[in-house]
Amino acid sequence: MRVSGPAGAIHSGEAARLADVPLLPVAEFRRWATEGVASGAGLAALFGNPLEGGVLRLFAVLLHRDRGAIEMATADVQESYPALTPDCPQASLFEREIAEEWGVVPAGHPWLKPVRFHRSRHAGRDAWGRGPEDEVLPGVTSFFAVEGPAVHEVAVGPIHAGVIEPGHFRFQCHGEQVLNLEIALGYQHRGVERALVGGPDKRTLHYMETLAGDTSVGHATAYCQAVEALARCEVPRRALALRGIALELERLANHAGDLGALAQDVGFLPTASFCGRIRGDFLNMTAAVCGSRFGRGWVRPGGAGFDIEPPLRRSLLERLDAAMRDAQGAVRLLWETSSVRGRFENTGPLSRETCLQLGAVGPVARASGVRLDVRRDFPAGLYRDVAIPISVCEEGDVYARAMVRWLEMQASGEFVRGQLQGLGAAPFEAASREKGPREKGPREAGPLAPGRARANAGELAPESIAVSLVEGWRGEICHVAITDSRGAFSCYKVVDPSFHNWAGLAMALRDQQISDFPLCNKSFNLSYCGHDL
Repeated sequence: MRVSGPAGAIHSGEAARLADVPLLPVAEFRRWATEGVASGAGLAALFGNPLEGGVLRLFAVLLHRDRGAIEMATADVQESYPALTPDCPQASLFEREIAEEWGVVPAGHPWLKPVRFHRSRHAGRDAWGRGPEDEVLPGVTSFFAVEGPAVHEVAVGPIHAGVIEPGHFRFQCHGEQVLNLEIALGYQHRGVERALVGGPDKRTLHYMETLAGDTSVGHATAYCQAVEALARCEVPRRALALRGIALELERLANHAGDLGALAQDVGFLPTASFCGRIRGDFLNMTAAVCGSRFGRGWVRPGGAGFDIEPPLRRSLLERLDAAMRDAQGAVRLLWETSSVRGRFENTGPLSRETCLQLGAVGPVARASGVRLDVRRDFPAGLYRDVAIPISVCEEGDVYARAMVRWLEMQASGEFVRGQLQGLGAAPFEAASREKGPREKGPREAGPLAPGRARANAGELAPESIAVSLVEGWRGEICHVAITDSRGAFSCYKVVDPSFHNWAGLAMALRDQQISDFPLCNKSFNLSYCGHDL
């Protein structure tokens, strides 16, 4: 393990002993975290893990993108600690979550309220003084209010007209101008992180693939990298290529769908119709390999669940070329239509400075000129050897977020084409058998490399910690796995990119017309369930 400064440093997909992660006094922990973020690091995760005697151990994970290092540090707290948020806005939602889960108060937090509508894990009174017998959730329904002549409030949700998860959007407006938007989520907390404790077991991977259904491959890959680090497992090169293909097909499908949905929101039906079908083409390519349009079953600890044999490889190349050719024509209509550009340009701008303050990630950040991408900054697996261009715009508006998606589609298409061509006829490294959902069935390869690093409790390094980063289609996915003395998960933290980016949507609506909210919301296209783990 490498050490850099006061805190233990590792790279993505590596593990370290818990004893090697520095335990700092609270004041020093706060200074290390806030100064690290101020100097350009990203706060990837901040969470608590309870110890005996009412002590909560705080874990912070900082990403130093300039050198590809992941720094970690811990601090023990009890009833309260000095909040990081006043000096580090990236910590705001994390600290609200800690207060909600464990009843520990981040003293001095500027807007301390629960994140979700559920009971605390804390056995006694939580940070708002509510106990197990209380039915009212104080603070959850408290919203920021703007007062003044002609100021009015518009409440949207949590029940929506379409097929959508519950989320509440509270607008403070002066006429059509939005002065402030506050977003409340967490109506369907599933307790996934709680369910992961004690694993891994036969259910764990299924939890990962359904954390956020449209990011099944991204979260499964992050999980596999974490357990492989804890099991000291080497993944075969071909399996890494298969994972890369799966991840980029997931990006292609979702970006195509988003571009079509943006066209739909401004009433431009040609691109909306085409992209809806093209999204299906990419999803069907994934289904042709593993039988699931969302890629479930493709990524497995130690390798991949399905191989791509020569006949299927040739078919996928033909289908990829056709889908990319159709996408080129459909998306070109967006850029060539002045009415579309007029609705996209200067709508919902998010500045580079605001992105950096909030810790925004993925296409949202890159559309505002922030050059970050896990595939380049913290490469793991295949991305250590194969580079993908970073797609960046500067304006930070709906147009820029749409353009970044299109640029990424082109880069991902070239990546998938290159990997498919490189697979050739070489066999998969692990044993395989014929089985699958189609008539002849995709070739399901034994998921584990030689050495068989089973993802079961007791077979991982005890009292260790691993950090896994993956650039999902929405942005940076972070999984932190901590094992106990038996090699089982004592704590498992998942940070979906949406957790970082919802605050960015609220800021993008300031001083905008309220009628632009649906378009801005779609240009971010964040996950409700990924936020609500």
